[in-house]
Amino acid sequence: MKSSSNATLLRPDLGRLAVHVVLLAYTALALFPIALILINSLKTRAAIFDDPLALPSAATLSLVGFQKVLSATNFLLFYGNSLVVTLGSLLMIVLFGAMAAWALSEYTFRGQRPLALFLALGIMIPIRLGTVSILELMVALGLTNTLLALVLVYTAQGLPLAVMILTEFMRQVPGELKDAARCDGVGEFKIFFQVILPLIRPAIATVAVFTMIPAWNDLWFPLILAPSEQTQTVTLGVQQFIGQYATDWNSVLAALSLAVLPMLLMYAIFSRQLIRGLTAGAVK
Repeated sequence: MKSSSNATLLRPDLGRLAVHVVLLAYTALALFPIALILINSLKTRAAIFDDPLALPSAATLSLVGFQKVLSATNFLLFYGNSLVVTLGSLLMIVLFGAMAAWALSEYTFRGQRPLALFLALGIMIPIRLGTVSILELMVALGLTNTLLALVLVYTAQGLPLAVMILTEFMRQVPGELKDAARCDGVGEFKIFFQVILPLIRPAIATVAVFTMIPAWNDLWFPLILAPSEQTQTVTLGVQQFIGQYATDWNSVLAALSLAVLPMLLMYAIFSRQLIRGLTAGAVK
């Protein structure tokens, strides 16, 4: 009897251990490319090709890539452009997405279902299919080679998913809270900004992660809409180190290392809120 009970107790532990092993293996697989870039960005060109998996040593340590990136190019300008575009589009996505989600979840009006279907189509249809039309529109508005053009495009790209995620979370907010606020004479705007938004912070963090990364890493629209020297983003600026016959790998890896830092910092700051948001969405 004791052996059978012990075996029963060991089964959940073994299952939990197997899950942790799989998760650790996936984590190592996901972080391996980032670690490889960071390691090789600190090595000489010869050391990169001799043994790309080796850690930098006293003989192979080199910061020449970072020196070239920071001194020979306008990388800080590219970095600032990426921050402006990403944070600007993120702010507009969260604000307008939350307002649209509040309208869809709280009120009933004519055309509500077609509007929800239209937003769902925005998730299914890639925005790049409309590249020609978007370019023609930006030319007509005089917004080519401006950061505003990229902000508008990324806002349109991220809004459908943001509205869908935030709508589901807002529907879970107890109606008693909103009714109590209305009975106290609180207006709809104050209810939205002071009651609803603080309660859906995990959902906002989830939306921020899923919309910020595509905007920061995108190469397609910066290359088409804002390719000038003054409006290039980090992803586009890295391309100048890649040539047809020769590539400055030290500079490429150094630029990629600097470009990945904001994403790692964002995950470190919002990881708890992101996990809460994903977990809550899974439970629902």
